[in-house]
Amino acid sequence: FAALDADPDVRAIVLTGSGRNFSYGLDLPAMGGLLAPLLGGGLAKERADFHTALRAMQQAITAVADCRTPTIASVQGWCIGGGVDLISAVDIRYASADAKFSVREVKLAIVADVGSLARLPLILNDGHLRELALTGKDIDAARAEKIGLVNDVYADADASLAAAHETAREIAANPPLTVRGVKDVLDEQRTERVSASLRYVAAWNSAFIASKDLSEGITAMFEKRAPEFKGE
Repeated sequence: FAALDADPDVRAIVLTGSGRNFSYGLDLPAMGGLLAPLLGGGLAKERADFHTALRAMQQAITAVADCRTPTIASVQGWCIGGGVDLISAVDIRYASADAKFSVREVKLAIVADVGSLARLPLILNDGHLRELALTGKDIDAARAEKIGLVNDVYADADASLAAAHETAREIAANPPLTVRGVKDVLDEQRTERVSASLRYVAAWNSAFIASKDLSEGITAMFEKRAPEFKGE
């Protein structure tokens, strides 16, 4: 995104998934090497390593938010966890009618820590956000539009992507320095709040993510059964 930001010929960006789904979210097997030392009783070094890795993941999403070029997401199919982190960092969101959204981390005994809880308060009504984050429930595109998570819903992925491209063309037709100025002024009102929230959740999870409930949540997911959480 730094390269896109620096390219004067790029006046708007459209993000979409490459397949039937926008994003399935966290790749738990890939995260095993990061979580295993903590679940194995890791102390200061392991927690510091986790904190460093988490801050790098946060920065990957923040790079999208910090890009001075307006970014539009077109969501199709599932948009879970990290997918919601990503769309919370863009400027405009469209979805196809089959899209489904979930801030699902709570069901794994994880406090969402890459951006959703930092940026969604600036997008959603507080009650709607708390319902999503505290239940981990899935919502469809119609509900997402109703609560303001997406701007508009279209019949299918092609129509949603076409709408995103049309909006991108409208933005690109405007004077680029002025467009960047508008985005910069709007972003200034939220940048420090988001940054503070990301720092806080990184510290919180580095201290508290390791738990028997996390092990249970991961095991239950792989075994395709309901977890039994005990607050341990």
